[in-house]
Amino acid sequence: MIDRERRKRVMQRSMRLGHCICNPRQPCPCPTFKQQDICTCAGERPQVDGRPVRLTKLVERPGCASKIDQDLLKEVLADLPEIKDPNVIVGVAAGDDAGIYQIPAGPALVQTVDVFTPCVDDPYTFGQIAAANSVSDVYAMGGRPLTALSIVGIPVGQVPDEVLSQILSGGIERMNQAGCSVIGGHSINDQQIKAGFAVTGLIDRDCIITNAGARPGDALILTKPIGTGIIAFAGQIDRARPQDLSAAIESMITLNKVASELMVQFKAHACTDVTGFGLMGHLAEMARSSGVDVEVVWDWIPLLPGVIDYATAGILPGGIERNRHACGHNVQPDPRIQQEMVDVCYDPQTSGGLLIAIEIARADAMLKALRQAGARAAAIIGRVLAKGNGTIHLTTDCSRKVPEGVSPIPTPEKDLQPAPCCAEANGPAATSKIGQIRGKFLEFLGAAASPHGLDAYTKQAIAIALSVAMRCEPCLRMHIKKAREKGFTDAEIEEAAWMGISFAGSPSMAFYDTMVKGLDRR
Repeated sequence: MIDRERRKRVMQRSMRLGHCICNPRQPCPCPTFKQQDICTCAGERPQVDGRPVRLTKLVERPGCASKIDQDLLKEVLADLPEIKDPNVIVGVAAGDDAGIYQIPAGPALVQTVDVFTPCVDDPYTFGQIAAANSVSDVYAMGGRPLTALSIVGIPVGQVPDEVLSQILSGGIERMNQAGCSVIGGHSINDQQIKAGFAVTGLIDRDCIITNAGARPGDALILTKPIGTGIIAFAGQIDRARPQDLSAAIESMITLNKVASELMVQFKAHACTDVTGFGLMGHLAEMARSSGVDVEVVWDWIPLLPGVIDYATAGILPGGIERNRHACGHNVQPDPRIQQEMVDVCYDPQTSGGLLIAIEIARADAMLKALRQAGARAAAIIGRVLAKGNGTIHLTTDCSRKVPEGVSPIPTPEKDLQPAPCCAEANGPAATSKIGQIRGKFLEFLGAAASPHGLDAYTKQAIAIALSVAMRCEPCLRMHIKKAREKGFTDAEIEEAAWMGISFAGSPSMAFYDTMVKGLDRR
């Protein structure tokens, strides 16, 4: 029920100011009021579609790929004032997973906070992953989480209210499993959905494990497979197989609790959890902080199902580029390893495993204990070589076979539909026999245009060339528009067009020139 008096009072204030009082970037009346007869400044809320919401479609970068890149973060942290409190055992300068504070005549506190955007569509599962990821930093130090405060951002009025409830419920469920009590939190109205927790735990000062203790001769153990960033990105663009998404989710919601307890029991020398900076980024930080060089064998790194297929097909998120830029100078890959496989090592992980440096004599026993406890993918992935400046030698024993060419991956249903062009110029399909034939033909066009052996970018260039060669005006208009949406430059569009002209001759050149002039005038 709309409170007309309240609306009138609020809108009069906004109009006098010349801005909406709830969003000064907009005039009053705002577009929402004009289109939906809703004044959000007066507390009126739009009717939200009750259908399930795909969270990953509401964010730009899923999961830990949404975090600030390592290079920029280091640059910012370098200018922060020094913390001189003698009770700070591990602080900002250490660049570790969590901070540790010694309470005088009391226990040591381990504290961390982690917030990121959805890497899955289901709100409850997202909450579980956010919780598992947040407590992971405490586990990486060898601590025990005690309490947590939730942090949630959600676009109020754009998604159903139960989305927020489900995110928090999933987070509390996983925190309960960790023995960590959620005792409060904070929420904001934000266009980008995000969630996480600030976690406080206890740690025995004599059992603190940092990322700076790796020693020459140590084995490197990774407790979870990598590839969550690649699979989350594949899911976001509807290219992930359901079973691969399920495997990634199972890995992300799994706590690092047992792995943490075992590394303390087996007296590990160093640890970090593998999250947004990728395996190479976190290992580079460990190696640099420890003053050592390390070797990692590509073939020994555990991978989630399907990761090689997606990487071979070029389904690699932008976070990989940022991570490689930040730490690639530390990594020396064996030239026998394909570039796409090296890229996997930079994949930003969400709620990844622990990367542990441990005395080689204890490594096999710890690995056996990890697998018996359920960490079946845990593996020794390399070793600490000697004192050094943090170089990672990424080698191969050629035991892992990578398929040649593009691996078969699913094509999203939306890509099975042809790009609107001359085939659709005659209106909607009819229910007659001819209409059915036309529908089948459009279905065929969609299958032919979808990426399989050739990627979508290449096929878009082909579509432009064919449109010019066939001198189809509706086709060319649509395919140039789609090419620009895909990021084509004008030079690339021109080059594709001239491929068509080279086959069809002067009439196609005249057609293209006329079309381009018409488009430019628009």
